[in-house]
Amino acid sequence: MLLYINVNGQVKDDVQTTSGIEIPIQHSASGIKKIKLQPVSDQIIHVTAIATDKFPDDKSLMAVKLSDAAVKFTTTNSPDQVTLSTSSLKVEVSTKTGLITYRDANGKVLLAQTKTEGLSLIPKVFNGEPSYQVSQLFDAQENEAYYGLGQHQQGLVNYSGRRVDLVQYNTEIGVPFFVSNKGYGLLWDNYSITRAGDIRDYQPLTALKLFSKEGDEGWLTATYTSKTEPGKALLKQPISELSINWLTDQHKFPSDIKMQDAVVHYEGAVGSELEGLYQLQLKYAGYIKVWFDDKLVADFWRQAWNSGSAILDLELKKGKKTKIKIEWIPDGGESYLGLTCLPPLPESLKNTFALSSESGASINYYFIGGASADQVISGYRTVTGKAVLMPKWAMGFWQSRERYKTQDEILSTVKEFRDRKIPLDNIVLDWSYWKQPEWGSQQFDPARFADPDGMIKSLHKQNVNLMISVWPKFNKGFDIYDKLNKENFLYKRNIADGRVDWIGKGYSNTFYDAFNPKARTAFWDLMNKRLYSKGIDAWWMDATEPDMHSNLPVEIRKDLMNPTYVGSSTTYFNAFPLVNAKGIYEGQRKVNNENRVFILTRSAYAGLQRYAAAAWSGDIASRWEDMKTQIGAGVNFSLSGMPYWTMDIGGFSVEKRYEKPNKEDLEEWRELNARWYQFGAFVPLFRVHGQFPFREIYNIAPEGHPAYKSMLYYNKLRYRLMPYIYSIAGNTYQHDYTMMRGLMMDFPQDLKAANLSDAFLFGPSLLINPVYKYKDRNREVYLPSGQGWYDLYTGKYFNGGQTIKADAPYEKMPVYVKEGSIVPTGPELQYTSEKPADPITLFVYTGKDASFSLYEDEGTNYNYEKGAFATIDFNYDEKTKTLAVADRKGSFKGMLENRTFKIVVITPKSARVLDFNQKVNHTITYNGKATTIKL
Repeated sequence: MLLYINVNGQVKDDVQTTSGIEIPIQHSASGIKKIKLQPVSDQIIHVTAIATDKFPDDKSLMAVKLSDAAVKFTTTNSPDQVTLSTSSLKVEVSTKTGLITYRDANGKVLLAQTKTEGLSLIPKVFNGEPSYQVSQLFDAQENEAYYGLGQHQQGLVNYSGRRVDLVQYNTEIGVPFFVSNKGYGLLWDNYSITRAGDIRDYQPLTALKLFSKEGDEGWLTATYTSKTEPGKALLKQPISELSINWLTDQHKFPSDIKMQDAVVHYEGAVGSELEGLYQLQLKYAGYIKVWFDDKLVADFWRQAWNSGSAILDLELKKGKKTKIKIEWIPDGGESYLGLTCLPPLPESLKNTFALSSESGASINYYFIGGASADQVISGYRTVTGKAVLMPKWAMGFWQSRERYKTQDEILSTVKEFRDRKIPLDNIVLDWSYWKQPEWGSQQFDPARFADPDGMIKSLHKQNVNLMISVWPKFNKGFDIYDKLNKENFLYKRNIADGRVDWIGKGYSNTFYDAFNPKARTAFWDLMNKRLYSKGIDAWWMDATEPDMHSNLPVEIRKDLMNPTYVGSSTTYFNAFPLVNAKGIYEGQRKVNNENRVFILTRSAYAGLQRYAAAAWSGDIASRWEDMKTQIGAGVNFSLSGMPYWTMDIGGFSVEKRYEKPNKEDLEEWRELNARWYQFGAFVPLFRVHGQFPFREIYNIAPEGHPAYKSMLYYNKLRYRLMPYIYSIAGNTYQHDYTMMRGLMMDFPQDLKAANLSDAFLFGPSLLINPVYKYKDRNREVYLPSGQGWYDLYTGKYFNGGQTIKADAPYEKMPVYVKEGSIVPTGPELQYTSEKPADPITLFVYTGKDASFSLYEDEGTNYNYEKGAFATIDFNYDEKTKTLAVADRKGSFKGMLENRTFKIVVITPKSARVLDFNQKVNHTITYNGKATTIKL
């Protein structure tokens, strides 16, 4: 029942719809006329605010549960306020201003809108459709931190005080959901480009006082020299802006100098009468170095066809200049360099957090309360759907490269892995397996893949799965394009503009409109007929931002997908990857509802987890700094509610120095890959990929080399940990768990841990500390307070709440196990289904109570949705020094009725090394019935 409440507090209950209340607003300066509150659970409130008298239809792409009539709530009202209360929340709405405050059941403020009113709904028109620019501004509490918001490449974990742009781009994924460390999260139901946090516009460099190299005010000095003759000056000129951001900006580079032949230095100083923190947004392609007062603050490289970005913090004092120097070596004849700034926050915006979207019919969001980040993420999945469980083989090792060009290359690679006893579950066939002119045919080129059916059968006989690249792209000029175009399933603007791609002679092309349900069906039917019917196991959905043509300004990108089937591309810009995955997931389950779907997509949006889709971090560079930024990227993507994430181990795009390396560069390449493998073994999906040099272990380094030995060690360790890994994967479905865990999830009271951007937990027990600097043989590791920690390899005990200098020899990455942990490990494997997980060795790290729930099911089908799975709970009691193994719960076909558990006990005073063949402390023969032993 929907209650209408007028401003006098009188209730009219004559509308029988979903549960909730509608509240007219008297004289709001925000433009809001009505607010609707709908409980989804006792912890979740769906909020809609409009500038008209009628609420839009409740249609959502991201949400599957918009309200729940079964949730009990009460309302109280006065002339100035209406309060909706559930058993867990109190939501107060001012009937004068429309401002909302959220409190817990005890009255503690969780979130409140800022009292300074601004326009929340600004009328707009896009593609002839009336819409609004929609915004909300909230107060931030003391030490409040914000996490999630998708995947970004600035190396940040806590977004407090930062501007976060939610716009789909290769390496950047925008997801409008954040988790606060103050007991709540917020899901913003909007599909347009959105800003979060500090939503002010970036200012050009002229927002600062600029001084030339010689001290003249008003500009920086730009000096262009020859790349091949460093002492030869080509040009010297004043500049007051750096804005070569897109293809359309290339004319801003001096026309009489070839970009690929130049090295550019920008020198001088900056200052401001407004002191404080300036956040400089750097956009770059090629080699870029930046110095502030002679201190190197940026040393990056990125390939020109996918430029990178970074945030540089600059603290300015009133009346004091800061020396600045920039060195730019462009990458080829088209390259990019931009620099803008975000000045210090004005007093009125300090301690606030905002959300603002370009287009929406209403303000539409879900407030999600929760005592922990896990509870908040569970609330997100209540609204947007369960994270379906990936096949067990997806937790194994993925071998990929750009690219295997023939079926012989695929088969010979798998043979080499098997001959060398390198564990492998999956191999990946990247783009261009089709005839060159027929991108989008989803058909193998018979000249290079003479027998794809036989190739796939051969892989399956070797217990290897095949994932294949499928783009939403179609070249003009062959039958599939003609058929889809005739049905009006394709975007037309890129064809009309006459753009061609980078392949061969260059082909006219466009993408299909994934918002059109009939187009999605046609897309899947093509994949099913020409690929899935041959036995393909998994889908690699590339360029799903969509990225029709790289390095175009976002306004042109909108033009290329305008209009969509559902409306203006401005309104729906960010949601393409969601509906693209939806068509494939639903299509495959309709054809085969037994085998689990697996989709890997380069972009994502809220709700993606219900479509069996994982994301990877795009075409990152093979650089140390890029490896480090993947830590924050993966942590925040996981805190955006989607549990499956991966990256290109080793980085995708490679500097030319690695293609034909000298001795030193070769050793750096090997160490970079070894360190990245170490890190990659502890993220949800363990996957290597990239451009030349080839990425197979044996192509990176010879057997016996430290890099080879380290990569093989962590590959095998990953498989040893499979009982642990698959159990936490099972928990993502059964208990809305998160595998790759920002430290704020488990240590919310430890502010130092909550702000770390170079460490994370993998599951409940393993603290992962990647080594991301060349030749480092130790690194600082912060051990969160509240418990002790054990070195995974030696068993040595350390107190928590301290920073240590951890050993990091070439072949090992520092990993620590939380005191009070049970870590189950299994037998050595060559692939995940090679043998049953028996015996299982339980490493019990004592000092505190510990527990672990072992999850098992059939591994490849959806019977777990029908209850076909089993769990065995292990509980260690520190006081009694006993380990209790509970009755097994549940069953499934093929389940081991009897099994053996070996116990290795590690205590603060008794270290045990990580040795899977060592003498154990105890052995339990288990038949499914509860048992307890003294350790």
